[in-house]
Amino acid sequence: MTFKDFINYDKFPPLWCGGCGIIIAMNQVAKVFDEMNFSKDNVSVVSGIGCTGRAAGYFALDSVHTCHGRAVAVAEGLKRGNNDMNVLVFSGDGDLLGIGLQHLIHTARRGVDMTVVCVNNNIYAMTGGQLAPTSCKGKVTVTSPHGSDCEPIDVFNLLKGIKGVFYARTSSAHLDHMKEVISKGIKHKGFSFVEIRTHCFTNDGAQLGLKNGGEVAKALKEEYVVKDSVGDDKDLGVYDND
Repeated sequence: MTFKDFINYDKFPPLWCGGCGIIIAMNQVAKVFDEMNFSKDNVSVVSGIGCTGRAAGYFALDSVHTCHGRAVAVAEGLKRGNNDMNVLVFSGDGDLLGIGLQHLIHTARRGVDMTVVCVNNNIYAMTGGQLAPTSCKGKVTVTSPHGSDCEPIDVFNLLKGIKGVFYARTSSAHLDHMKEVISKGIKHKGFSFVEIRTHCFTNDGAQLGLKNGGEVAKALKEEYVVKDSVGDDKDLGVYDND
């Protein structure tokens, strides 16, 4: 097998905009599956609702496209039903850190041996660019035309206080780093969360000034720095609370 065997390329072109960070992340996940010698019988992917949630239909293995916010809960059920299964959640910040946040926190607290990959573009992209739980304070969106007056959800600081949790932050422009931390997350015995920062140039492009995937990648490489561990919000790295 190769990484291409884990993706339904016969369903391409995908629904995402050309150059979107979601498809980049999906390919990197598939490459990790290949490098870890997974088969289609021992790995399952669960997605929620939103642009990233559509990935469940493009993975060529047993996958579940759940209701909004329920990806982590369904994934925990799969893992508890078959402990030998490698279970990975692949969803977005609106799904995982909005309506799904309570499931995320308690599954992490219970130390369920599974990996959550969160593609975080800081906005509700699929529905037109509304304010999301991760949108920064002052962010202008269609539902916050004068700028958000709320602080964003800080998933790193929410999770790092939970014993045994592995957290990593990467970006859709740092391909080798992304693959490395996804692999570390899957190998971690316990709950792991990999946050992939990106931008939606379609529904957030006017404010960001980004017109395509190439401009997104350039902006991310200028915005984020790879380090050994996560400290500042612009650091890409890992945090293992063992």
